[in-house]
Amino acid sequence: MSSLSRSFLSSISRLLAIANKELIQMRRDRMTFAMMLGVPMMQLMLFGYAINTDPKLMPTAVVTEEQSPVVRTILQGLQNSGYYHLTHHLADHAQADALLAQGDVSFIITIPSGFTRQLIRGERPQLLIEADASDPSASSNAISRAQTIIDSALRHELKGAVSELNVGLSPVDLVIHRRYNPQGLTQYNIVPGLLGVIITMTMVMITGMAMTREVEQGTIENLLAMPAKPLEVMLGKIMPYVGVGAIQTGIILLAARYLFDVPFAGSLSLLLAAVALFIVANLALGFTFSTLAKSQMQAMQLTFFFFLPSLLLSGFMFPFRGMPQWAQWLGEVLPLTHFLRIVRGVMLKSADLGSIQYELLAIIAFTLAVGLIAMTRYKRTLD
Repeated sequence: MSSLSRSFLSSISRLLAIANKELIQMRRDRMTFAMMLGVPMMQLMLFGYAINTDPKLMPTAVVTEEQSPVVRTILQGLQNSGYYHLTHHLADHAQADALLAQGDVSFIITIPSGFTRQLIRGERPQLLIEADASDPSASSNAISRAQTIIDSALRHELKGAVSELNVGLSPVDLVIHRRYNPQGLTQYNIVPGLLGVIITMTMVMITGMAMTREVEQGTIENLLAMPAKPLEVMLGKIMPYVGVGAIQTGIILLAARYLFDVPFAGSLSLLLAAVALFIVANLALGFTFSTLAKSQMQAMQLTFFFFLPSLLLSGFMFPFRGMPQWAQWLGEVLPLTHFLRIVRGVMLKSADLGSIQYELLAIIAFTLAVGLIAMTRYKRTLD
């Protein structure tokens, strides 16, 4: 065998040995291997099944001041379109307005008294649709198709002597009110949401690496030798980063107001209290990750594994109501979902404490749950 052949075989042998060593190392690092398989699978499931840019079955309140076959035909046509899900039939517009402000419905359809009589006379009666435009992407398709849906429904109703009403202009004057964002500007939705996204990404990552950094730098023994309880350690670890979150909040709110002209209709103190609670929730989660990870790299992997579904399922990038039911259930577990409703509600809708109390309670419950896990895990490290 020539020297060239022996050199080539020797090189192949060394190459295979290194590859085998890397496979053994990968098998030992189970978390990294799980992330390599889990993240692509999660992306496939979320983008393939959960993401929908054309939301359907949007909850809708109906305020009708008269009942007639024509009115029922219009409402049935809107229901059959798939865009409007008529969940509330009310006689008081104030109740419908409260539902829209709280986010319980996405649209209010108002049909005034005398609508049918004006329609038969060819007077083009007005039909009002009020849309929650705080998220323009969620309501745009339903709004753009409303006139076509109504005209199509009436085409089957206006026959005989009134069939000429189907010729020319639409027999109904559809009036659209885009509430909370009349111009449909995307920055009104995106910029407040960025506050929650940035806090989630930075706070979880920073504290997620806190304990693992102690291990890698060899200072964990000093921390464990201290007569500190797990709760004291957790609070001591996350307290300095609350200030960092406060600085981030100030920068984003100032940019929202003076760079992007996002209105601020609600209470600043209420929003700041919600932000403080949200920061603590993410810091507690990051501390929990730090007790699970064995290295800073694993802490970053866990952060990314949590951040990706938070970004996609919270309603920040895609309409929340456009997702299937199972994806909405997962989204309800994430604190970012509830915080986005709070920040957009306070800034755009002037929401009060009563309107956001459920969202605050959800964040508090999440904080207590992850805090309990973190303290339990930290006690085990003491053993």
